[in-house]
Amino acid sequence: MATYKGIQGFTIQNLSADPSNPIEGQVWYNSTSNVWKVEEATAAGAWATGNNLNTSRFALAGAGIQTAGLAFGGYSTNYTGATEEYNGTSWTNNPTGLNTARNYIAGTGTQIAALGFGGEAPGSPTTGATEEYNGATWTSNPTGLNTARYALAGAGTQTAGLAFGGDTPQTTATEEYDGSTWTTITPGLNTARAYLAGCGTQTAALGFGGTTGSPTGATEEYNGSSWTSNPTGLNNGRNSLAGAGTQTAALAFGGTPPITGATEEYDGTSWTTSPASMSTARHRLGSAGTQASALGFGGGPPVTNATEEWTGPGVAVTKTITVS
Repeated sequence: MATYKGIQGFTIQNLSADPSNPIEGQVWYNSTSNVWKVEEATAAGAWATGNNLNTSRFALAGAGIQTAGLAFGGYSTNYTGATEEYNGTSWTNNPTGLNTARNYIAGTGTQIAALGFGGEAPGSPTTGATEEYNGATWTSNPTGLNTARYALAGAGTQTAGLAFGGDTPQTTATEEYDGSTWTTITPGLNTARAYLAGCGTQTAALGFGGTTGSPTGATEEYNGSSWTSNPTGLNNGRNSLAGAGTQTAALAFGGTPPITGATEEYDGTSWTTSPASMSTARHRLGSAGTQASALGFGGGPPVTNATEEWTGPGVAVTKTITVS
């Protein structure tokens, strides 16, 4: 007769705490919580509710990953530079916010090396202001975007960033950042648009969704010098959506019209609609993370501080075994 050890190569362990790196299929008994547990892969993607942002807002930007995320800018009761860090459980306010309070800002990078650029600031319909975050404070770069705009998208890192699209007016403008200055790349996007989403790196980026005057699902890939349109766009054309991931493994969620929590996954060729939608349908939200492990926060209407965590299909998770 086959045994668990014969199949898995190890016996069922009695542990006081869950193992730090369990193997798929591993079963153990947690003697502290007095439950049996198993490590298994998720069959389908799902959203789970996380702890709320401290500042409810929309039109904000995000950077980082699900367990080390960053939220900044947006509009609450006024333009804000509020900056918050997420540790995978809760948000912590940083008393030092953006130097230029604004909404419809774009962001990229990590929690300790982020880049914020563009947006709409008080007294000015558009700004090219660029700021760098080091995990504690924001530093303004006197050299901003060459094309001031808001409702644009971003990709890349703090020292190799990419800005594309935006308003006013709707534009194809694409710029690369080297950690010091922005360089305009021509030609830009094939489809001029605003309120789009982006992800990936400076040399392998993805731009999708937005509005050209009407909602679009247009999807384009950037190779470091030019954009290529994919004839297969989002299944649900929309604007003011959020994105996460890479050029070959992207996630799109939220947006309008109508205001939705719809979620789609991109494999480098086509988009697949997930049966799982966000619990709080919204647009103009912030995002961070990967296709397998994403974070969505803020948005509206009404303006919200709701945070949700996405776990994609095939991700290893620890489950409690229930018996009767």
